[in-house]
Amino acid sequence: MSSTNDKSALFISDIHLSPFEPATAERFLAFLAGPAQAAASLTILGDLFDYWAGDDDLPDPFNARIITALRNLAATGVAVSFMAGNRDFLVGDAFAAAAGISFLPDPCVRDVAGVATLLTHGDTLCTDDADYQRFRCQVRDPAWRTNFLALPLAARKTEITALRQRSENEKKIKPLAIMDVNADAVVAALRQHHVRALIHGHTHRQGQHTHTVDGQPCVRWVLGDWGASRGAALACTTAGWHFID
Repeated sequence: MSSTNDKSALFISDIHLSPFEPATAERFLAFLAGPAQAAASLTILGDLFDYWAGDDDLPDPFNARIITALRNLAATGVAVSFMAGNRDFLVGDAFAAAAGISFLPDPCVRDVAGVATLLTHGDTLCTDDADYQRFRCQVRDPAWRTNFLALPLAARKTEITALRQRSENEKKIKPLAIMDVNADAVVAALRQHHVRALIHGHTHRQGQHTHTVDGQPCVRWVLGDWGASRGAALACTTAGWHFID
């Protein structure tokens, strides 16, 4: 039998769960009931949901099913952690309690298979997209959050739908390069946190990249997005790090 130290630390992001994408949800639920069960931990680096309007939406049947699956995984002893993304930054304490998960601040440094590693959703590294960064500052303001959550749930969902449509329209005219991370921002983050490893999502550009910081090689792992026929996790052990389907 494998010891806890032999088990993987799994990282995922950008699942974008929605009742309108049932195949993606089924793939995610199968992951929780399968590969995730053998892990020591599962860390979700944002955008678990396509959007989250507030914890008063917990009773929704689709949301309740996801929450139950996360709670069942946590009950097996797998440590489940969550970091908010740009789609689900309104996830709150009631969700965490119901799902049996713990919150991670963005960014944070954690020991990953013996390596001090910077974890972030990734959107703060996309500094070339000035319009998005201004919007992010607005909606992450505590006063904005309080005022928005004071609206009726239906009104919030209507507003979120409108914001998402505007975002999709803007993406069509934005250069692709500005929606990726800025290399200088990556180096600055690694230097600030005194680490040589970084894991993030957001850009949907799964891969492994090398950066040089003050003469030292650093590695950046980018998590991919999920869909009906795809969904990858980064598995980390002391023996090595690699993506698994």
